[in-house]
Amino acid sequence: MAAGRLTDTYGGYRSRLVEELRRNGIRDLAVLRAFGETPRHLFVPEALCRQAYEDTSLPIGRGQTISQPTTQAHYMQALALQGRERVLEIGTGSGYQAALLSLVVQQVVSVERVPELAERAREALEKAEVTAVMVVVGDGTLGWAPESPYDAILVAAASPTVPEPLKRQLAEGGRLILPLEASSVPPEARGTQPKAGRQVLVRVTRHGDKFYAEALRDAQFVPLIGRHGFAPEEA
Repeated sequence: MAAGRLTDTYGGYRSRLVEELRRNGIRDLAVLRAFGETPRHLFVPEALCRQAYEDTSLPIGRGQTISQPTTQAHYMQALALQGRERVLEIGTGSGYQAALLSLVVQQVVSVERVPELAERAREALEKAEVTAVMVVVGDGTLGWAPESPYDAILVAAASPTVPEPLKRQLAEGGRLILPLEASSVPPEARGTQPKAGRQVLVRVTRHGDKFYAEALRDAQFVPLIGRHGFAPEEA
């Protein structure tokens, strides 16, 4: 992205969004900078441009949404990104999260199962002058093996379990963050007993052949559809 060369009139709105993220507990300066430089209005339907910098989720079509900025910022902060990582994103959606990540890491591979959304995301990324993102169409629960291993994996939909292909594609010391059905969170990671039907945002860290899970916060996401997620008729 051509950081610092944005010519739109939304700079003030982005600044206010960054301040709201600070109030909501975001302290990672690289994450805050990414939100301050990424034109969210390019990633939402034109009719919703005036709402683009509100801290809320917005519909993008095909039953999908662009997530609330605070939620996306907490995702990125929890991954503790240092700048040289190769990141896999599952669920491209609008492309906005991938654009944010591109300002914080070295390379982003993003998998979207809906071809129409993938094409829209590519167009929005091009308009935003984002070059470090590769959008591919496929079953996100299978990951994207050709570019693996990944230092970090971000899943933007709720899964019944941690998909095994994603675990295999995680590099040593890598972090995977995803929402899980509360009943699937390992007991040692729960902290408190889960409420029925609740989702929990979980960070999984790989050390050799072992994977350590840590529950971070409550979550609310659409279902992860795919071979290692939910079947379409269950969504």
